[in-house]
Amino acid sequence: MTETPSFEQRLARAKFRAWHRGTREADYMMGGYFDRYHASWGEAELAWFEALLDEDDVDVMAWALGSQPPPEHLAGELLVVMQKLDYVDIPR
Repeated sequence: MTETPSFEQRLARAKFRAWHRGTREADYMMGGYFDRYHASWGEAELAWFEALLDEDDVDVMAWALGSQPPPEHLAGELLVVMQKLDYVDIPR
């Protein structure tokens, strides 16, 4: 029997997945977004972010930059916040 992961376990997994996307740009976008906003998330927000993590980086970046419309299941206030890109801190 497999136990359902706790909210905290899901957050930890989401953080890892956000910071290990495969490209530096996607890591900063997804990881930075997670770091800045996850503390205020409930179940719905975490479920949205987990769904976002399942998408291809190229698509997520296009939605965040506003160059492509997002699919309906990901559109909404959380994506609007992501589109501000004020959470990306690129080290020099």
